[in-house]
Amino acid sequence: MIKKLFIVAVLMVAFKGLAQEGATTSPYSFYGVGLQQFKGTVENKSMGGIQSYSDSLHLNLLNPASLGKLRYTTFTVGGNHQEVTAKDAFTEEGSSKSTFDYLAIGFPVSKKAGVSFGLMPYTTVGYKLDDSDEDIVNAFSGRGGINRAFLSAGYTVAPGLTVGASANYNFGNIQNEALRSQEGVELATRESNRSDFSGFTFDLAAQYERMISDKLQLTSSVKYSPSSSIGTENSRQVASVIFNSTGISADVDSEQIDVQDTDFDFPSTLTLGLGIGAVNKWFVGAEYTSQKASNFSNRTFTLDDVAFEDASQMRIGGFYTPKYNSVTSYWDRIAYRAGFRYEESGIVVSNEDINEFGISFGVGLPTGRRISNLNLMFEMGQRGTTSSGLIQENFINVGISLSVNDLWFVQSKFN
Repeated sequence: MIKKLFIVAVLMVAFKGLAQEGATTSPYSFYGVGLQQFKGTVENKSMGGIQSYSDSLHLNLLNPASLGKLRYTTFTVGGNHQEVTAKDAFTEEGSSKSTFDYLAIGFPVSKKAGVSFGLMPYTTVGYKLDDSDEDIVNAFSGRGGINRAFLSAGYTVAPGLTVGASANYNFGNIQNEALRSQEGVELATRESNRSDFSGFTFDLAAQYERMISDKLQLTSSVKYSPSSSIGTENSRQVASVIFNSTGISADVDSEQIDVQDTDFDFPSTLTLGLGIGAVNKWFVGAEYTSQKASNFSNRTFTLDDVAFEDASQMRIGGFYTPKYNSVTSYWDRIAYRAGFRYEESGIVVSNEDINEFGISFGVGLPTGRRISNLNLMFEMGQRGTTSSGLIQENFINVGISLSVNDLWFVQSKFN
């Protein structure tokens, strides 16, 4: 068991290095602290992102109360490849990115309790914007994001009722750069801003399951993340640079500008879920999330025509498994998943709401030992609008994860 824990620790250290520069290609990551990333597993995402369903085999990273049902040590890792086509009223171009999305391990500590820990990105920033004409070059770029290391625990307080909590350490940095060059002026001006984040946030959750007939089970869940502040160290540099058609060739001089360190407020979030299904056979659920995103703001600079409003999300999804314990048919043990989501991001640009929707499908393929599985997900969706000179993004996500189950804390009776 010590050897297994050591291997997991090494993998998490390696994943931390990969997560530090989580990539995105969206111009909407320019606002606030970047685009919030989906914080669940491929299994969750293929069901529209619902978090109300959980079982004794899979880690549900969205709802810590689910750990009260965990019966096996479970290691899970997931990644995603995205293809994006961005267009405005006149032009269209494509981009792509591949990322590791999460790495986590969970294990039961008793028949009623379980814990998990892991790493995942929370927000990502990655954009290159150009607002130039014949005489003036205005170019903007950004990269970085906030990552999250979490420790979660869940406990069964009564038959069918579990509660849980997560402590999240948020860390990372976001770097923004603005370049301005004017025809007839020898030197261009570059302003570079950097914000380093570190601090804790918390989640509280509960889940209740009850049989309403011989075969049907009703499931309800609630998750609340109270508002929290994390420390932000800000720095700014202004430089005069030599700029030509090939880019910046040299810095002539630069100056560090004092910028006040601040606290960044993470808004409170409330999620309510309700679902119905037959145990280990099928499930259909719906969820609603409300987030006080109006508390968001840009860190060290202000923007015209940009506002932050409260955000909301609606998700519907579920799965179907013909016969999870079939010994004669592999295909009967496959879990088939599907879902839909619609999200109001809370970002308003030029009086246009930046919203997003996605339709997802997925399968869970048993591998090796029958309780471990390989999960595949396909999602297509859209973000933004071409109105008011803005950009609309059409995206395709392909996700893959591995969920491996084992018994670590059971003493062998035979050598």
